[in-house]
Amino acid sequence: MKPVNEMQLSFDSKSNNESFARSAVASFILQLDPTIGEMADIKTAVSEAVTNAIVHGYRDTIGTIYIKSQIFENGKITIQIKDKGVGIEDVPKAMEPMFTTAGGERAGLGFAVMQSFMDNIRVVSKQDKGTTVTLTKYLIPRVLSYDKR
Repeated sequence: MKPVNEMQLSFDSKSNNESFARSAVASFILQLDPTIGEMADIKTAVSEAVTNAIVHGYRDTIGTIYIKSQIFENGKITIQIKDKGVGIEDVPKAMEPMFTTAGGERAGLGFAVMQSFMDNIRVVSKQDKGTTVTLTKYLIPRVLSYDKR
């Protein structure tokens, strides 16, 4: 199915850009008139994915994070967060609650949080090539007046 609208952006993997990413995706999704709860779920999941890219993907370096968000007529939203960082050695292990490679104050709940707020999450990663997290959420389409131009 072809998206009815799409946006892409890229930004430096600096922690102060996490809120920018969250706000940009939220602004794009507003056209579907989501509930406050739906918007909070999406923003939280995006925050977690971007934070993972910053903290784990690029570790102590600055790289680029890419976001692509698509809206489909059936109310499906996909949000792809991609980095070209170190990659994840063992994706199933990394997705286990409480698992973290960062230590310290990190709780290892990022993927669990994303899974709890989204309808689907897909993680593809290759060592030294990066990670792509695709978040999917289905909203009841409340606004269907898409500009077909």
